Amino acid sequence: MARSPRVPWKRPNPRKRAGKASEHLSSRKKAAAKAAAQRAGRRYPNLVDNMRMAAKTKRRTKTSGRKRAAYKRPAAKKSTAKKRKAAKAKATTTTTSTRKRAGRAREKDPRGGLTAAGRKAFAEKQGAHLKPGVMKKESEMTSQDMRRKGSWAVRFYGRKKLPPLVDDRGRPTRHALSAHAWGEPVPKTVAAARRIAAKGERLLQRYKRARQKG
Repeated sequence: MARSPRVPWKRPNPRKRAGKASEHLSSRKKAAAKAAAQRAGRRYPNLVDNMRMAAKTKRRTKTSGRKRAAYKRPAAKKSTAKKRKAAKAKATTTTTSTRKRAGRAREKDPRGGLTAAGRKAFAEKQGAHLKPGVMKKESEMTSQDMRRKGSWAVRFYGRKKLPPLVDDRGRPTRHALSAHAWGEPVPKTVAAARRIAAKGERLLQRYKRARQKG
């Protein structure tokens, strides 16, 4: 005949035997144990009712632990979303800067001077009303053409110390290329730049004489 198991109240407390402190039920679990006893027709909860509530407490604790572990996934997704957002913002910034560089490149004529878009941009930003360079022959110039071209030539190539006319590879700089926009050969030496400045001084003198006659 099989030996019947000992009832719980006759077995020693396993926590005391392990040297651990006893755990007390919360007020909420005590009320649940009391309700279970009343449903069973008992006035007060017994040890079995309390053990059931303690077991339920442990099971719920494990379940809540699994739920907390499951809630870590949205946090990882959130960080991934942040990374995607940052990458998108970086790509947008790169695209914007590329467009700005392309826009500035369109404003400058690669042969020298500004394009029509570049002059329009200056008018919008600084209110300057720039005009294309005078490329006419001297015999076809008006007095105002002589004044404009002469003033440009003296300002650009008549200064005491000239900016570099060529870069490290021997290519003309933007300062030298501006001569092309005014119908002059692009200077690569100081002597060539001074010849353009001397031509500008002659044009200014012709403008002054024409103004005195008028």
